[in-house]
Amino acid sequence: MAFGSTWQNLLENVEELPSDATLVTPLSRKAFRVTDVQEPRVLIQYRDDDETIPLQRDQFETLFQRVQDSRGEFELDRLPPDAEPYATVLSLHPRFEVDDREGTLTESETPTGSPLVDATEGTDDGDEEREEPDVDVYADGLLLIDALERHDVTTLEDVETPALVNLYTLLSDTQRNANDLRQDVRAVLLDRLHHDQPVSGQFGSVQRTSRRNWSLKDDELVLNAFEAAGIERERLTTVDSSKVDEALEVTELSETDVYEVEESEYVRKADVDEEEKETRLQGLKDRLAETEGEEADELREEIAALEERIDELTEFRSGRSFHTSAGGQ
Repeated sequence: MAFGSTWQNLLENVEELPSDATLVTPLSRKAFRVTDVQEPRVLIQYRDDDETIPLQRDQFETLFQRVQDSRGEFELDRLPPDAEPYATVLSLHPRFEVDDREGTLTESETPTGSPLVDATEGTDDGDEEREEPDVDVYADGLLLIDALERHDVTTLEDVETPALVNLYTLLSDTQRNANDLRQDVRAVLLDRLHHDQPVSGQFGSVQRTSRRNWSLKDDELVLNAFEAAGIERERLTTVDSSKVDEALEVTELSETDVYEVEESEYVRKADVDEEEKETRLQGLKDRLAETEGEEADELREEIAALEERIDELTEFRSGRSFHTSAGGQ
């Protein structure tokens, strides 16, 4: 396939993008948009950045050739960090596809769509219909927010004991259920993240990393290994990790001879954008303050129902009063 015809086809597809379309780089997940399309280049601009960046035709041709040389499948981690937008834009061509899970840019005979393009801006959700999610942490969060609004937690010493009990219970439940949901989210993220490539969202970023967990092998196996290396079994009557580490220092055994090494993958929080969180929270407060008419009446009814539910769920009862009620007196 000649690049000249590929380039013209690509430019036509880029020009057809909606003006508010959001594109995302495949590895670092940085959002950007196309600001102009010219014959020798495509101009882009990253979100929250006023600088216009030109993506040159000759660089697209170089990437095109690399895909060709890789027999139709190019590993994206071979790209320089500032070259990721080229892969995203090239994926707008119907014969090129980015697989952000596998980290590849491939050429195909079958027309494909790009998973890195959103035809609508994703940050303004004011007109979307909001539904209550069916997750435990949502209800816990609502109850906790209400409790925090009712009591001044900046001076906990002045808060009455029943209120403190309610706060502690809600905090505990929120932490547990939030952690359950966090682990579910982490499991999905692990399939989408690549090592040493932070992925950014609106409120922060995460990255994939690894850690090793060390555990001693079977006692007899450890003792035999050291005995063969000249360490008497009596010196390791029971296998103790501190004694094992000392013995390793005076032998030629490697750590893997006596330790089972298990490597696991996990997601670590890399950064938090506190300013963005504050801005988002203030926007939500302003929207509530400006609510009027039927929507305001519905909101008041929902708040009243919520308050009734809160009173029922968080009412403090001593063990004595509960025991008395259970006894039917």
